Amino acid sequence: MTARTHDLAAATALAVAVLVWAPESIRLSTLLIALLANQLGGITPDIDQPTAPLWRNLPEGHFIGKAFGKLLGGHRFISHSLLGLGLFAYLSNLLLHFLHPLMPHVDIRLVWWSFLIGYISHLVMDSLTKEGVPWLLPIPFKFGVPPLRSLRVTTGKAMETFVVLPVLVAINVWLFANHYATFIHLLHHVVS
Repeated sequence: MTARTHDLAAATALAVAVLVWAPESIRLSTLLIALLANQLGGITPDIDQPTAPLWRNLPEGHFIGKAFGKLLGGHRFISHSLLGLGLFAYLSNLLLHFLHPLMPHVDIRLVWWSFLIGYISHLVMDSLTKEGVPWLLPIPFKFGVPPLRSLRVTTGKAMETFVVLPVLVAINVWLFANHYATFIHLLHHVVS
């Protein structure tokens, strides 16, 4: 999937999570950092690719991206598995605890969950592609949905652009239209 599809999928997954477990109130700082963490989680699995958005926006990022790609076993290997999810969950938790003194009013637990929701959404969306995802590494089999590879999405092609992306938009419109009161209630209880 392309970066914009992953961004929208991460936001959609976070919206569903908010509907399932909406906090009574949330600080504005937590809300903003959680949204950022969600979007970062949505692109983090592609850290194994030198052409990933993160590397494109850093000076000499292409070279750093190549090094990370080799370290993680190449594209759609460790970072696209449950093993990678566990590794990045652990590392992001360490980073958030390290940064917490700089942002003491931020609920790092919510930020961490937002990151993981974005990360998982990436793996789910990549499971819809022809390449699939090696969920169970070190078992190298790549899983895909549907099981027939010929029925899966090719990244960046018409099926993603004209079906997957519009379906995600439609899901978001439906979520926000049907659960408007819940989202407004949460926004009214944002504490600055």
